[in-house]
Amino acid sequence: MTDTDAKTDLDRPLDDVTVVELGHIAAGPFCSLLLAELGAEVVKVERRASGGDSVRDSTPVGNGLFNAVNRNKLGITLDLKTGGGLDAFTDLIAEADVFVENLRPGAPDRLGIGYDDLRAVNEGLVYCSVKGFNEGPYASYPALDPVAEALSGLMSVTGHPGNPPARAGTSVADMTAALFGAFGVVAALRQREHTGAGQRVTAPLFESTVSLMGYWLVYAQTSGETPDPIGAGHDNWAPYDVYRSADDRWVFVGPSSQAQWERLCDALDVRLHEEDRFETVADRRRNEPALDEALQAVIGSIPAAALVEGLREVDVPVAPVQDVSEVPTDPHLVETDALGEVETATGDHETVTVPKLPIRSSAYSRIDPADPPALGADTERVLEELGYDADEIERLERDGVI
Repeated sequence: MTDTDAKTDLDRPLDDVTVVELGHIAAGPFCSLLLAELGAEVVKVERRASGGDSVRDSTPVGNGLFNAVNRNKLGITLDLKTGGGLDAFTDLIAEADVFVENLRPGAPDRLGIGYDDLRAVNEGLVYCSVKGFNEGPYASYPALDPVAEALSGLMSVTGHPGNPPARAGTSVADMTAALFGAFGVVAALRQREHTGAGQRVTAPLFESTVSLMGYWLVYAQTSGETPDPIGAGHDNWAPYDVYRSADDRWVFVGPSSQAQWERLCDALDVRLHEEDRFETVADRRRNEPALDEALQAVIGSIPAAALVEGLREVDVPVAPVQDVSEVPTDPHLVETDALGEVETATGDHETVTVPKLPIRSSAYSRIDPADPPALGADTERVLEELGYDADEIERLERDGVI
């Protein structure tokens, strides 16, 4: 029996781990979702009086974000500004392995749930803060994804020449910090196996985004030049851009070697590679506007599907630019079981397609997406598991705690 044959739904890496999440919008919830997809039980804590997570039942984009990053979780409501709510939260933390939060700077301490507060309750707790900045001059500043993109330099190299700086098309800073947060949590849990002690892990948006900019930082220091935005282009290769096809579809074409460039020309039945101005990559970079114009004249007469098929046959990097409504039906994603379905917890409660964890393992199966929780859907169950009886739960409900 091979390793692949032997994998089961059991014994996922974090099957015995309980995570408590006090998160909102993107970074904190995505961090705990990654842990859930590795097998952890995640309990999302929200405040009923405020309507829960700030993107729950908000705009269409907000609803999309909530349902995408809050699946595979239990949902409970607690008002931590009440004595009963804080007591119940403390009971929950006492049984947990991990706490994930992305509250504003200083908010956890004001609520009485800072690192020192919770470490006193549970010495083995891994306390993960996904925040704007690490401790330092910016630590107290509010931060959103575009703040980190702007400060990190990412925004300065995004977009097209001559246009204002642009943010990325998705929340790169939020999601990168969440990835580093989950990575830090897994490392801390591994270390706890040796020490028995928990620790604090911080995953800041700013520094996480700077980590993505490493090669640009080195380039600017060694070349003495400040990089400009180049759209879909590349500083090392040409042609390397999107072109409009005969059926009005954008298609990315990017040969990244001389051999691929020559195969591209052969596939398009042009002799551009024999012209002095386009012979080497240095020549093509110097004459890129003329090169793009010449290629567009040819590509503009070819339907996108035929162009993509033809270039794939000769091993030239190419892809149609799919809009987000096309991605759920992408044949590769469908064939490789990369997607699953959930029913939304907000809006019209529709069935939607969401991505599964992209990691594959020969030892365990991935978790199928589970519906995101309605506000407070699992409060009673979780409190019962903590030892609360029916009368105590009724009192908490009567007092507005849950």
